[in-house]
Amino acid sequence: MVKGIHKSLYIILSLFIGLFIASSFFIRAKYSYFVYGDTPVLEKQQPGLFILVIVLMLAISAALYKISLKLNRFSRRIVIPGVLAVSLALQLAIIFLFPRLPTDDSETVLNLALDMLYRSDYSSFETGGYLHMFPFNFSIVLYLKTLLYLFPDNYLTIKIFNILFTLLTTLMIYLLYKELNDKSREHDYGVLVFGATYLPALFMSNFIYNDGIATAFLTSGLYFAVKFMKRKALKDILFAAILLALGNYFRSVGVIVLIAVLISLLLGIRKLGVRKTLAALFITGALFNVPGWTQNAALQAAGVVDESVNTNSAPVYMWLNMGINLETFGFWDNRESYTIYQQDADYNKAASTELFKEEISNKLADASAGDLVNMYYKKLIWTWTEGTYQMERYGLGNDSSSGDRGRMVGMVMDRYSYTNAATDLFKGDSGYRSGLLWMMYVLNLLMYGGIMVRLIGSIRAGRYGETPLVLIILGFIGFYLLWEIKARYIFPVYPLLIVFSYMGFKDVYDYFAGRRR
Repeated sequence: MVKGIHKSLYIILSLFIGLFIASSFFIRAKYSYFVYGDTPVLEKQQPGLFILVIVLMLAISAALYKISLKLNRFSRRIVIPGVLAVSLALQLAIIFLFPRLPTDDSETVLNLALDMLYRSDYSSFETGGYLHMFPFNFSIVLYLKTLLYLFPDNYLTIKIFNILFTLLTTLMIYLLYKELNDKSREHDYGVLVFGATYLPALFMSNFIYNDGIATAFLTSGLYFAVKFMKRKALKDILFAAILLALGNYFRSVGVIVLIAVLISLLLGIRKLGVRKTLAALFITGALFNVPGWTQNAALQAAGVVDESVNTNSAPVYMWLNMGINLETFGFWDNRESYTIYQQDADYNKAASTELFKEEISNKLADASAGDLVNMYYKKLIWTWTEGTYQMERYGLGNDSSSGDRGRMVGMVMDRYSYTNAATDLFKGDSGYRSGLLWMMYVLNLLMYGGIMVRLIGSIRAGRYGETPLVLIILGFIGFYLLWEIKARYIFPVYPLLIVFSYMGFKDVYDYFAGRRR
């Protein structure tokens, strides 16, 4: 029965991956803030260019893999620090060549951190304030406040710590891969090189927000959870529980990882034993909400709030309502949902919940079954095949001097601290920018190809060691079918996609190498 559950999960994920790959031969998912504003775009695929870039990216991938094979002769003590040093240098170059200033939520949380640090101003928790509406973002505000208290107060400090968290994620990608492939007799440095040079992650170190830190904690937590399932040491599940709790504190999608870990523990109960399984379930469950409870207690003890910060925060139904939108298939709805909560319900959670339920019910009643299927299909395809996690906006950035087209939806255009030859080269919708986005888009699809190979091979061999990864990816797919979407929202999954796709790529390479031998 357990093997049947594993197999079913692998088959379901392979169907989604197949849908992503097949659809991409007909539809191109795009996000370009300068050209289209803050909106998702699906357009007809350009097959000639698409195939050309596929060939190019396959050649680059094969070359990097062969280089990584040459590193096998060297010790981990040499290669791992060396590869991470190269990644560090690349990210430092990016933040200096593209000195993106914070905008939107990024700018808001930073300003709130500075207000609290220098003026002890916590008024944002009052009715109508940003943290009254979005108290979950107090975690990143508190982090920024602490960082700028301990270190020099400038953007560079925050971005350097972003880089450190990205390096931690890269290391965890490698360790997670090795834990899942503990029978491999090679060092498998290729997955380390892949993670260290993955451009969407490198560019997102330029983004002052919670994505990088949450991804590092959640990936680390998953690594220790997988290690526990392999080696049964309770200290590993304790580390996993702490790291998952911290990751969820910074981004609430950590609950998806938690559920996947809990299911994996239950599926492995025969191997782990009942006592250790129950202990692991208790530890991970008990510690998961400790950061949030501690935050609430501290804020109330300090007199900042009189009750839980979640009492009148924006309800989950607001994002569910945004997620049902025929025009933008679940993307930002131009403040329509904000208006319901802020104006119609006057920042009252209970009242707005009822209004959102009514709005959702009306949307579902007014739309035909065909409309809904079409919307959810577009939502799924755009979210998972955009492929860059919107790094064009959040990592690479742009400058308002490039033009005004990005302001068409009333958003603030990105800005740089200064401009240089690199920003000029990639400004606006230049060929360099669009070429970079094409490469990352195609690389994402090639990664899905690698995942598909691994899934099919695992099903045929009855090998299901990657079940925790499968569960997390399926969890994110299901969650963002319902929730408001941004391609950036699935950023915490990129380490899993790298691990999974590298397994498939290595399977293909080894197969053809074996045939040549």
